[in-house]
Amino acid sequence: MSPLTGILFGIILAVFLIILRLVIVVKSDSTFRPGAKGPVCSLVVAGSGGHTTEILRLVDSLSPSYSPRHYVIANTDKMSEEKIRTFESTKAHADPESKFTIHRIPRSREVCQSWRSSVASTLNALLYSVPLVFRLKPDMVLCNGPGTCIPICAAGLLLGILGLKKVLIVYVESICRVETLSLSGKILYPLSTYFFVQWAALRDKYPKSIFLGRIV
Repeated sequence: MSPLTGILFGIILAVFLIILRLVIVVKSDSTFRPGAKGPVCSLVVAGSGGHTTEILRLVDSLSPSYSPRHYVIANTDKMSEEKIRTFESTKAHADPESKFTIHRIPRSREVCQSWRSSVASTLNALLYSVPLVFRLKPDMVLCNGPGTCIPICAAGLLLGILGLKKVLIVYVESICRVETLSLSGKILYPLSTYFFVQWAALRDKYPKSIFLGRIV
């Protein structure tokens, strides 16, 4: 399989997700707001390195109503689980009823992985993501760019298209993205319920995005 085939696969996947998103918008309840009906079950996608640090800062800014928190990390991620457990142990002191779980799925694409192999690995990650998301049935998926978020968001959209539950997709582009979106951001920009950027230059290029300044 050539790099061109991999790119075409990405385009097909993006189109498929857009169609799912459009159907969900038509069928969904536009009056729903997070926390308006009680606790918000949150599915948080953490990536290695800076992605995990940023996402934990975001979670720390959320109210206690965003619980339980289910974290998803790649099965080859060696550091994120320890960071999450340390973070959650701190939150438990302030809120003893705070609950969280950690789940691992295959990584969609490793750094410098070829397009040819990433097609198969993304599909493999999707096979693990769908049953996980369908079992957890989150109210919200929160992510900030790691490739692992693509199959998770796809599964969340599928949950909505089947009429089982509406899932809000909240994407926060990494602060290191100043003028261009990450690949994950480009795919999820038309699909996200809320899409945040942290630089005005990106807000100007992507009018659907929400700019609140630096939020992490």
